[in-house]
Amino acid sequence: MRFLLDDEQREFARSLDGMLAAASTPAVVRAWAAGDHGPGRVLWARLAEAGVFGLAVPEEHGGLGLLPVELSVAFTELGRYAVPGPLVETVAAAALLDRLGDEAAAAAWLPGIASGKTAASLCLLSPDSPFALDADAADAVLVVDGDTVRLAETAGPVQPSADPARRLARPLGGTVLAKGPEVATAAAHAADVAALVTAAQALGLGRTLLARTVEYVKQRTQFGVAIGSFQAMKHRLADVSIALEFAQPLVHAAALALASSNPDTGRQIAAAKVSAGEAAYAAARTALQLHGALGYTDELDLSLWIRKARALRDAWGTPAVCRARLLTP
Repeated sequence: MRFLLDDEQREFARSLDGMLAAASTPAVVRAWAAGDHGPGRVLWARLAEAGVFGLAVPEEHGGLGLLPVELSVAFTELGRYAVPGPLVETVAAAALLDRLGDEAAAAAWLPGIASGKTAASLCLLSPDSPFALDADAADAVLVVDGDTVRLAETAGPVQPSADPARRLARPLGGTVLAKGPEVATAAAHAADVAALVTAAQALGLGRTLLARTVEYVKQRTQFGVAIGSFQAMKHRLADVSIALEFAQPLVHAAALALASSNPDTGRQIAAAKVSAGEAAYAAARTALQLHGALGYTDELDLSLWIRKARALRDAWGTPAVCRARLLTP
């Protein structure tokens, strides 16, 4: 199994890095949290031009086919820059529509997803998960309830969230798009895609938190020396670095497993999700504590990353759910 990215994949990551570095994403995130989706949709269109959403859409509908490794590369960069919006849900919705076997529904929505004209949200309805992410900003909200997929008529009122840029709503009503046993299979596949790219997003998020915290402790002084020279600081940062480094190959292996339809794909995705999610959450806690009182302020741009870490850890598979899946034969 090859664990290294090839030259084309590395260049793809570099191109996204350059584009997002110039996009002033903290301003985009703050606008999104306030309900202004304009800057976010502009960035969304640029991501579509770069081919991000086409990585989850079949070629016959204007995409590049499902390319899990490239998706994980892209979502690692999206996590590094805390890009807001239903990014995960859109590619998961594309995976769902592709597997439903309903050509009319696929033709209606997949070309728009690939081109960036359609942002989608997806809710796999359960007592523990009745909400759709950013349904108020999405062009289509798909709700899976048992063996039925419906297109929600309204997003419902926005609910409070620990991360203001992750706007939750309970989708209401809707017309049935598909019904039957194939829905459960398609939904399970979509959930796997969502968990994988969420893991990649968390990995990128954790890397930014670590990098910015390292820079901060090099500059902040106490007793006449940089606080980063203290052993306690070094140990905390080393623990986070190790956790992120261990998560990286698990995310890549899960992407390769999904690409090859490995029968053990579900467990590999669960391992990647719990590892990356916990590493990102540890990075957020460390960043918060090592920044001291400054870390608790909304004015600090790093707070946009810190507040997202817990949500990504739990989205599309909490640590407990992922560990239970790993223990299932």
